[in-house]
Amino acid sequence: MESSGILVGLLCISLVSVLCCGQSREVSAEEFEAKKSPDSTEKELLEAMEDLLGKFQSRLPSTEKRGSIPLCGVGDRCAVRLGPRIGKLCDCAGRRNCNSFLLKCI
Repeated sequence: MESSGILVGLLCISLVSVLCCGQSREVSAEEFEAKKSPDSTEKELLEAMEDLLGKFQSRLPSTEKRGSIPLCGVGDRCAVRLGPRIGKLCDCAGRRNCNSFLLKCI
């Protein structure tokens, strides 16, 4: 008997909580516009960050390779044999590889 009373109480509490959570608050047009447009402080912070990035951009290390190798087309010579070693002339474009026997992009 007591367990059925507890069960009924839990069902009532869960029903009330579901009904209360389902209600939504109406938003006026002024509040919507206020949420939509960023504050002036946020704009000032963004401008300050852009200025700082502009100043420190020259100090950041470059992402380019120093000895960048040009790209080759299919069938182009991509390497040269230097005794027991092979030196690169260019990188094969796309999913192509430099064949170590023919020394051409395949």
